[in-house]
Amino acid sequence: MQSKQEGQQPPTPEIFEDEFKGQQSGKGGVIGMLQVIESDFARLEADTKSAEAAAQNEYDKFMSDSAATKASLEVDIKHAKSSKLAKEGELTQAKDNLATAQKTLDSALEYYEKLKEPCLGGGQTYEDRSARRKEEVEALKEALRILSGDDIAALQERVA
Repeated sequence: MQSKQEGQQPPTPEIFEDEFKGQQSGKGGVIGMLQVIESDFARLEADTKSAEAAAQNEYDKFMSDSAATKASLEVDIKHAKSSKLAKEGELTQAKDNLATAQKTLDSALEYYEKLKEPCLGGGQTYEDRSARRKEEVEALKEALRILSGDDIAALQERVA
């Protein structure tokens, strides 16, 4: 069978428009190709380790920043809650003070309405009030004379 194969010519290879450029750097054969693969994997491993280290540093920085921010926000929340409780207490106190002041105002207005009529004279003129005041003053002066005992004779004369 070998003789038949030796006598036949191999089929012609396909013709390409561009020239074939493969394996120009692979002059070392299989060992050269393995060395290229090894260097590719070494470069890939170095790139991956570098990227992982950068990502780990970025992650660590993010986590420390996040922890600091979280702690700050928790402190802010604690202060806000205590401030809220204080303000609620002040609001309750202010409402109580308002209720007390309103009761006082209501009672003062009621008392004012009671005093309004007698104090304003109830429609009397100035002359009427002045005359009544003069009569009252004269009556008080006479009562003082009587009580002091200076004018006992004047009293007996009036009774008689």
